[in-house]
Amino acid sequence: MATPDRTPARPTPEPRPMTLQPASSSSRPVSRRDFLRRVGQGSAAFAVTTMVPTDFLQMPKIFTQEDFTWKHFVEMTDAEKQQRVQELEELYRKRFNDDRISIATTPAKEGVLWGYALNIGKCVGCRRCVKACVGENNQSRDPEIEWIRVLELEKGTMDLDESHHYYNPKEVPDEEHYYMPVQCQQCENPPCVKVCPTTATWQEKDGIVVVDYNWCIGCRFCLAACPYFARRFNWGEPTWNGNLNPHMHYLGNRPRFKGVMEKCTFCIQRSREGHYTACVEACPVGARKFGNLLDPQSEIRQLIAAKRVFRLKEEAGTHPKFFYFTD
Repeated sequence: MATPDRTPARPTPEPRPMTLQPASSSSRPVSRRDFLRRVGQGSAAFAVTTMVPTDFLQMPKIFTQEDFTWKHFVEMTDAEKQQRVQELEELYRKRFNDDRISIATTPAKEGVLWGYALNIGKCVGCRRCVKACVGENNQSRDPEIEWIRVLELEKGTMDLDESHHYYNPKEVPDEEHYYMPVQCQQCENPPCVKVCPTTATWQEKDGIVVVDYNWCIGCRFCLAACPYFARRFNWGEPTWNGNLNPHMHYLGNRPRFKGVMEKCTFCIQRSREGHYTACVEACPVGARKFGNLLDPQSEIRQLIAAKRVFRLKEEAGTHPKFFYFTD
C-alpha cells in the first residue's frame, strides 16, 4: 500500500456558537442549558430525547454548578484555559486528596500526525495493554471501563463476528488462535465527529480525536456512529479506588463523570510530551508501535512501507490512522 507522504487536508477547528437550534420549525436560538433541560423533560422537539435518561442530566458529583456555563475548549483564550485548569486542579486536589494533580493543555505540535501500528502476528493476548490503559487514563475501576478490546480469533479466519474478548488471559497464547486488539482507530474521517450535536468531540491538528467532557450531553450518537465500538459511556458514577493518575490533560485523562462519553486519545497527556502511549510501553512482546506519520524516518513509516499492512473496516471510508501488520 502507498505510504503517507503529506498531511491530509483537514480544516482547522473554527470557534463554535454557543447556541443550538431545535428540530422544530422555530428559528429562535436555544441556549445549551435550555437544550439540556428540554432533553431531560422529554421534549419532542429534540431527536436525542429518547437516548438520554433523565438521571444522566443531573449535576455531576465531582464538578461545580458553573460547569455547564463553560465555553467550548476551542473557543477559550490561553488565559481562559489557564484559569479553568487552575480551578479544576484545586477542585480535584480537594476531592481526591492528592496535591500532585496537575492538568496540562499542551497543544498539538506542527508537523506531527500521530499513527499507530500493531503486529497481530506477535500479540499474545495477555491484555497487559488493557490494564495499562485503564491505569494511565483514569477509567472507572468499578465498574471498570476499558478502551481496548482484545479479540481472540481462530487461526485462518478474519470473521470478527465470531471473535471472543471474554477469554481467560491466563491461558494465552492458544496455539489454535491469534489475537487482535481493537481500540479507537483515530480516523482521518471520523464519523463520531460528524454526528455530535454539541461539537463536544473534534479532531485536533495532530490527528487525535478528543472530547470536551463539559460539553458532552451523553446522547451517544458518537457510539452509534463508530464502526469500531471505540466509544465508552459512563452509565454509573466512576470510581477510582484511590488509584488516580495525577498527571492529566484537559482533553484526555482528567476524571469523567456519569452520563458522558469517553475514548482513547493516544494518551494525549503522554504523546504530546514526547512519550510513548501506555499500551506501547506495557506490551511484553513489542507488538505495538507508535509515531509520527509525517516523518519518513520514523519507525511507523518504515513498518508501513516494508510490512504487509491492512486497516480495519477500511471500506467504511473512515481512513484509520491505526495500521495492522504481519511480518
